[in-house]
Amino acid sequence: MFEKVQGIERRYEELSEKLCDPAVTSSAERYTEVMKEYKAIEPLALAYRAYQKAVSDKQEAQNLLEESGQDTELSAMLTEEIAAAEQIIDRLTAEMKLLLLPKDPNDDRNVIVEIRGGAGGEEAALFAAVLYRMYSMYAVKQGYRSEVMSANETELGGYKEICFMITGKGAYSRLKYESGVHRVQRVPETETQGRIHTSTVTVAVLPEAEDVEVNIDPTDLKIDTFRSSGAGGQHINKTESAIRITHLPTGLVVECQDERSQYKNKDKAMKVLKSRLLEAERARQHEDVARQRHDQVGTGDRSERIRTYNYPQGRVTDHRIGLTLYKIDDILNGNIDELIDALTTADRAAQLAGEET
Repeated sequence: MFEKVQGIERRYEELSEKLCDPAVTSSAERYTEVMKEYKAIEPLALAYRAYQKAVSDKQEAQNLLEESGQDTELSAMLTEEIAAAEQIIDRLTAEMKLLLLPKDPNDDRNVIVEIRGGAGGEEAALFAAVLYRMYSMYAVKQGYRSEVMSANETELGGYKEICFMITGKGAYSRLKYESGVHRVQRVPETETQGRIHTSTVTVAVLPEAEDVEVNIDPTDLKIDTFRSSGAGGQHINKTESAIRITHLPTGLVVECQDERSQYKNKDKAMKVLKSRLLEAERARQHEDVARQRHDQVGTGDRSERIRTYNYPQGRVTDHRIGLTLYKIDDILNGNIDELIDALTTADRAAQLAGEET
């Protein structure tokens, strides 16, 4: 590990010098390229430098301890310094191991989130709206921007399905663990006898695809226009602005009717289609790896129950890591960082275990 880290630290020093080189600073494109690599390896390089200092401090204290003779007060102070340096060394060693783990190439991307009501009919649709609100509020707290791509609203204000994009650096890294089946246990507003019902909602989180990654042959697409339906404004049912795109080779169908403009609806639908195709390809490529490696955080498969929201008990339980929090109102108001941080930590721990075996 340390040989690899030393190489990265040397590269960091080289890049630092390049950032002062007129040949680099005179070209905006070249400067941006060098700065991007510099920033990417900076945390690891700085951690290694701090590690080296701690090792040096420990060695110096040990040398002084050997020379301290019968000075008990000095010996005690030096022993404390050695212990403190060892703690720093252990912490930085663990930190460097994490920083060396392969980074998900999609982590910095925008995400497309698809929420669909599952078992439970109208109650599931209502909870789909609750989850949409939760993620929207989280996006605001993170400084992200959210935009509805398409929605199929019910008469009671729920969603049979809603698809929206969250734009912001690192959006995928924060939300990727939300894919799966979310279960809710509560007394529906329409329930007269106060019985608790269990419903499910599926969530899919897809990294936004870039055009260079997904090449779609126009002849593989069937594009239909139709009039928008459901709640949404005066333009509903007046113009054929809604778009349905069918990808013939895979059978994937995407609809978008949120915008008044047919062009805008087509653009949004294509973004969703590209992201779904990219995700399908990634799933195919990683199928063998996923089968061999048990991941504490789960596979993200939509058939997997990942979390339960129990209203009567005020609790939220994430089944993948066995975490229960008794703060359901806080979580549904978009304060989900504690859940996300715990899932990220568990995922890194599983990766580390895989690296060490």
